[in-house]
Amino acid sequence: MREALSMADNAEAAGEVPVGAIVVLDGRVIGRGWNHPISGQDPTAHAEIMALRDAAATVGNYRLVGADLYVTIEPCTMCSGAIVHARIRRLVYGASEPKSGAVVSNGQLLQQDWMNHRVEVVGGVEAGRCSERISAFFRRRRAQQKAQKRQRDGDAS
Repeated sequence: MREALSMADNAEAAGEVPVGAIVVLDGRVIGRGWNHPISGQDPTAHAEIMALRDAAATVGNYRLVGADLYVTIEPCTMCSGAIVHARIRRLVYGASEPKSGAVVSNGQLLQQDWMNHRVEVVGGVEAGRCSERISAFFRRRRAQQKAQKRQRDGDAS
């Protein structure tokens, strides 16, 4: 999870929500990714998707059988679907995502009987650090937005 948190630093440096992910196969990192849908102008550029793409390119196959995905926050619906399609063996995530998490918080997509692949799920790994990273990011963003609004309102008078 430390490596995934490091990937989250890349997202934050780009002004993105600090989420990072890595894919591990046979004890070796084969894929890395971080959020960049805003800077990449790509709604699918979530950390998990980027790490899966990198891993698939590394092994030369879109199936990542036997691989584990580590991500700093509970995956959304889109990412959960990609995890199944990639045939990820195990998902390890940090913080739960009560608004859009689709693994345990909402929908429990990976546990649905109609899914054609089963993924082992381990949640809450470094949850405090992962959650605080995102919370701190949004606190700073709200403070910046307030300061900008005050400045605009002051300029208008």
